Formats: sequence, structure tokens, C-alpha cells
Amino acid sequence: MQEKLEHRSFLLLLLLITGLFAYLLKPFFGALFWSCVIAIMFYPLHHYLTERWGGRRNLAALTTLVICAIMVIVPTLFVAASFFQEGAKIYQKLQDGDLDPGAYVEQLKTAFPAVQDFLGRFGIDLENFKSLLADSAVSSSRWIAENAVQLGQGTMTLFLNIGLLLYVTFFFLRDGPKLVMLLVRALPMGDEREHQLFDKFSEVTRATVKGNLVVAIVQGTLGGIIFWILDIPGPILWGVVMTVLSLIPVVGAGLIWAPVAIYLFAIGEWVDGAILTAFGAVVIGLVDNILRPILVGRDTKLPDYVVLLSTLGGFSLFGINGFVIGPLIAALFLTFWEIFIREFNPGFDPSDLSGEAELEEWQDQQEQASESSDRAK
Repeated sequence: MQEKLEHRSFLLLLLLITGLFAYLLKPFFGALFWSCVIAIMFYPLHHYLTERWGGRRNLAALTTLVICAIMVIVPTLFVAASFFQEGAKIYQKLQDGDLDPGAYVEQLKTAFPAVQDFLGRFGIDLENFKSLLADSAVSSSRWIAENAVQLGQGTMTLFLNIGLLLYVTFFFLRDGPKLVMLLVRALPMGDEREHQLFDKFSEVTRATVKGNLVVAIVQGTLGGIIFWILDIPGPILWGVVMTVLSLIPVVGAGLIWAPVAIYLFAIGEWVDGAILTAFGAVVIGLVDNILRPILVGRDTKLPDYVVLLSTLGGFSLFGINGFVIGPLIAALFLTFWEIFIREFNPGFDPSDLSGEAELEEWQDQQEQASESSDRAK
């Protein structure tokens, strides 16, 4: 009895201390999460350098970290700074009256009068839409301008966070396998299950970042380039917006370039409108279909509806980090249920979730029944 009480008391205190430690690290969740993601993405390079340099893990981790900073962090900081600068300029133009979103709606009404009648059937009033667009433009650009000021004022905090991210990533790269083995020993779920879950975690993280993020960056970059070529104001700003929208399945960058193309047609810029439409539909639109299967692969891709729901849910709960966290939670959810089905229903194959095997078996039974009925007649 005493031993049982001591055991339960220890477990209770263990959970309590673990929860307090997690709460202590809450302010650094973003840095820790992306340190883990970067370590997973760049670990194959670290492993290659370690073997090449005779097991010198510290040097390999440091070299990998420098390569990561050059490839990822420096370009990200440059694009972010340009994004906030362009947003601040647009906000200033809106404040000075040099930019009037309502005027664009008026030009669309003049060029396409049938649109107003068509939208009116669905209870959409262009006058209300014009006011909403103006308010949204002011609010969005104000947010960007205010954050641009905060970005400048909080430069020290920003670099401290980046330094923390790189510092933790170094140890994740160097000691990653040891940390995984430590977790496998500590978690009481069975080594086989734990290895399967950690493999799925790494697999989905790589697939999500390589597939969603790379595809989104390529689409946003192409969108920014065509905006720059056509001399549309704020190409970097709209390129970043298209990148973020491309992270959401189904939605995509078309929410930006398509209305701009319509506006170009409305003001008589037929050539620019045609170029933007063709480029958006053919080049930007096909990037997802071409690159995603190459970068992700069919085996690791979640069903489209699961990706959409988990990504939207991730964005709403975790912000920009949600495009990785959402699909990751969904993948772990499916993996847990696959393990459960495999262990408690041995005759069922959890890899065949489409029901095709059951459908074929039912069709065979129906054909056999029909043949038996024909023979009986």
C-alpha cells in the first residue's frame, strides 16, 4: 500500500513539474518549435558532414547551422523588412488620399455593369463592399505600418530570438538521435509504437515544409515577379500575401492575382490583364500540381480534405506556425488510430482506408449470387 502511494505521488509530481516546465518555456514556443523543424529538415546534411569529417559532430552541426542561416534566415529577414516597408508606404498613401480603394470598385462598376446586377441577386451591394474594402485596406496597412515600427524598435528582441533559435538548433542537430532515444526509453508506450510515431513526426514535418512551404514560396515569388514586371504597386507586399495564401489548400494565390487581372481588364489594360491571367493560371496554378508530388510524394500526403481542415484549424489556433502544426496533429491522429486498428483488429488493413477492398469483395459476392441464381433457373 505504501509503495503504491509513493508511486502515484511520484507520478503526480512528475506531471506537475513537467507541466510547470512546459509553461516556463511557453514564451519561447515559436523559437523551440522552429528549431525542431529546422533540425529535422537539415539533419541529413548534418549526418553527411559528420560521417565525412570523421565523427566531428560539433563542427558538422556548426557548419550546418551556418548553411541554414544563409539559405533560410537571412532571405527571410530581407523579405520581411521589405514587406513592412511597402506596407507602411501603402498606409501613408491611404492616409494622404493618394490611394483610394473605392475608386477601383467604381471603375469595375463602370467597366462591368452587369456584375452589379449579378451580385445583387445574392444580396451583395457593391457600395457596402466598397466601404468594407476601404476599411480593410486601412486596417491592414495600419497593422503592417505599426508592426514595421515595432520591428525597428524591437531589433534587439528579434535578434535575441534568432540567436535562441540558432543556439537550440545547434544542440538539436548535434544531439538529435540521443534525444529521440531518451524519449523512447522514457515514454511508456512500447518502443515499436514510439519509433513509428517519431518517424511519422519527422516524415510529415519534412513533407509539410518541403511541400507546402516551398510551393507557397515559389508561387508567391512568381506572383511578385509578374507584379513587378507589370509595374503593379507593392510587388513584394503582394508576393508575401500570395505566399501566405498559398499555404492554405484550395484558396491559393488566385485570391490576389485574379482580382488584379479583372481590374486591369476594367481599366482597359487588356494586354497586361491577359498576361497576368495566363501567367497566373498556367505558371502559378501549375506549380502546385508539378512541385508538390515531387517534393512530398504520394505516400506521405494526407487526404486533401484533411490537409485543408487541419491547416485552417492550425492557422486559427497557432497563427503562422499552424500550417505545420495542423497537418502534423492530423497525421499523428491518423497514426494513433492506425496503430489501434492494427493491434485490436488484426484482420483489417489500415492502409486501405478507401474501402475499395470491401467494395470489391461485395461485388464478387453479388456476382457469385447472380451466377448461382442463373444456374438455378
